[in-house]
Amino acid sequence: MIECKIDGHVALVTLNNPSANTFTAEGLAQLTTLVDELNGNLAVYAVVVTGHGEKFFSAGADLKTFADGDKARARLMAQRFGAAFEALQEARPVVIAAINGYAMGGGLECALACDLRIAEEHAQMALPEPSVGLLPAGCGTQTLPWLVGEGWAKRMILTNERVNAETALRIGLVEQVVPRGQALTTALELAARVSTLSPRAVTFSKELIHQARQGVPRAAALAVERERFIDLFDGADQQEGVAAFLEKRKPVWKNA
Repeated sequence: MIECKIDGHVALVTLNNPSANTFTAEGLAQLTTLVDELNGNLAVYAVVVTGHGEKFFSAGADLKTFADGDKARARLMAQRFGAAFEALQEARPVVIAAINGYAMGGGLECALACDLRIAEEHAQMALPEPSVGLLPAGCGTQTLPWLVGEGWAKRMILTNERVNAETALRIGLVEQVVPRGQALTTALELAARVSTLSPRAVTFSKELIHQARQGVPRAAALAVERERFIDLFDGADQQEGVAAFLEKRKPVWKNA
């Protein structure tokens, strides 16, 4: 279900569970393990996540999973969704979602867990769980308000409002909208740009940005910011970056 191909410093993760790229308990566990592996592979600087085919990024969980009302299965799925998307959200590399179609329920939560989102012009996004007696359990109730504000988060979750790519761009749910079929190419181009930067500096910067989301007091976060700046001088990449700039050449990063 979860395919991964590494090309240079970029990992391409494809959600492939036809026909709607739905998530299963096994697939979510596989995603969690994969993120851990990519975290440990210091040669990977960026990850692109997309869906197989032309219609779906992911439709989330298959509702047949919950048809019999089994609480034990529901608990397992909630735990797996949470673990997978928390891992994705806190991944060391920069993670970019290439939304190539419908991103519904857990599918949208997967995209929300990424650092950046590129959507094709025909994409549709929603968190429709309350319409079937459920609620978003893959970090959606917490991540969506951070990105789009409480009002739009409530519109999408509490009134089952589906948004198209144009609206998603306007409210800050995605960072870019591209023509049909171009999300993956655009995301890979963005990932290539990430790969030109110091991976250690990017990792520190991502952690610092997330401190605001985690409610770390501003004074404390600024103190950590200054410490991380100094920490960069413990590694080789700081000297390499400055030397490359002064010598008018491209830096050769070692993630150190």
